[in-house]
Amino acid sequence: MAQPAKSRVQRLFVVCVVALALVLLLLRLFVFVQGHGRRGVRAAERGGHPAAVTWTDSFSDGTPDFLRLTDPADQAAFRRWFVLIAGYQALRPRAQVPVEIADCAGLLRYAYREALKRHDDTWFLATGMEVDALPGEVRAWRYPETPLGAALFRVQPGPLAIGDAANGAFAEFADARTLVERNAFFVSRDVRQAQPGDLLFFRQFGQSSPWHSMIVTRAGEGGAVVYDTGPDHGQPGELRRVALAELLDHPHPQWRPLPQNPNFLGVYRWNILRGTL
Repeated sequence: MAQPAKSRVQRLFVVCVVALALVLLLLRLFVFVQGHGRRGVRAAERGGHPAAVTWTDSFSDGTPDFLRLTDPADQAAFRRWFVLIAGYQALRPRAQVPVEIADCAGLLRYAYREALKRHDDTWFLATGMEVDALPGEVRAWRYPETPLGAALFRVQPGPLAIGDAANGAFAEFADARTLVERNAFFVSRDVRQAQPGDLLFFRQFGQSSPWHSMIVTRAGEGGAVVYDTGPDHGQPGELRRVALAELLDHPHPQWRPLPQNPNFLGVYRWNILRGTL
């Protein structure tokens, strides 16, 4: 009877050793998968390799969903910074305005990028901005720490494709037409539907630079816009802050944001504020 009992003990020992080995193997596999997954998330958070994020485009507008600000708090923070930065430029002497802002599109690009940056002491020193109260920060991501890097503006037509990260579909520069056609979406031809941070676009036929834009800085009663007139006959343009009521009664009808004005394309909103399905 001693021999069978000894055999059972040996078999039990072998089973325990095998079970322990399997448990250790599963633990190592779990640690590897978790570590690999976190590295992928961290890469995406710091703007790592494009493969680290999901390249989807819910609205087929060319804007990746990972750039869309779906949190209402993020949307509000972006709008406030965008309006604040654009409006501040109109208060500065022209010599202090960033060189990039030479026309209406330059104002849009500058305010857009700066609104998406981290607004720390270094940023305030670099921009010379002064604000009475901080309007909060966009938490989803910050410029230029994205899978697209600094090339934030869509410049090619069509929905998003993974290869767009490297084929020139995005760039740091975009003119007014490209901004409205590739980076914003139509809201309404009724300016009363505009919110702060929305855009008014015009197309003035027969001009050398026909596409023009304005930024809505206040909506509703007491509404206002800010814009750059662009260079005129070799002279630099002006940054202007204008009451919406004054714009609606502009002496030149082609600049009135009214539905019956064929030069007024309507109210547009940035694609990143569109949210996801």
